[in-house]
Amino acid sequence: MTALAQQAPLRTRPRGLAAEAVFIRRSLTHTLRDTEALLMAVILPTMLMLLFTYVFGGALDPSGGYVDYVVPGIILLCAGFGASSTALYVARDMATGIIDRFRTMPLRAGAVLTGHVVASVLRNLFATGVVIVVALLVGFRPTAGPVEWLAAIGLIALYILAITSLFAAIGLAASSPEAANAYGFILLFLPYLSSAFVPVETLPDWLAAFAEHQPITPVIEAIRSLLMGTPMGDAAWWAVGWCVLFVVVAAVWGAWLFRRKAGRR
Repeated sequence: MTALAQQAPLRTRPRGLAAEAVFIRRSLTHTLRDTEALLMAVILPTMLMLLFTYVFGGALDPSGGYVDYVVPGIILLCAGFGASSTALYVARDMATGIIDRFRTMPLRAGAVLTGHVVASVLRNLFATGVVIVVALLVGFRPTAGPVEWLAAIGLIALYILAITSLFAAIGLAASSPEAANAYGFILLFLPYLSSAFVPVETLPDWLAAFAEHQPITPVIEAIRSLLMGTPMGDAAWWAVGWCVLFVVVAAVWGAWLFRRKAGRR
């Protein structure tokens, strides 16, 4: 027995964030292999921006400045499209049984989810950067200085973290990758019912009330104010508050779902 114990030393958990780093690298590797998903996360918002700018923009704003109004909403659409793949990846991990294999290893339970979320944030920041470059090419002319740009990028990154965390939790809650994809559509639809494409006051009263108080509108208005110099009001506080609330809810919900579904007690 002593000899056997010496031959099979107890496994210890990796120190620091070593496990998280491994799963971040794993998720980024999957991203590089799944180039179609990354391309679609860039192409779909870009197509919508071109559609609204060149097809509807003349009717919505004959002065030709509609692109300046619509870009903040397109940025959030880009983040949503990119983050939605996180739900699919997480649900696929749960369905294929690879989580059971990870359970046999001396790893923190949430490391795999952290890997998915961090990799998605990095992936979506890249996609958002591409969309902003295209917007500049088609006439987007922000008035922001360096400080405003940094604040806008920080808020965009916080929103991406929030929406990605929610999609990761949805991936855990879904019974299959297909179901995760369907459930995530609700989050993707929210920007259309906000101030992303038209001012809230132009909507019917019943819809305007929802659009004004839903979480996406203050995020869009805060980004629009930082980039274009429009009145900020209390949009920034509401935007940060909603994003932080989403992150906390997603973290608690995701941790509970992971322990329940992966069998960790």
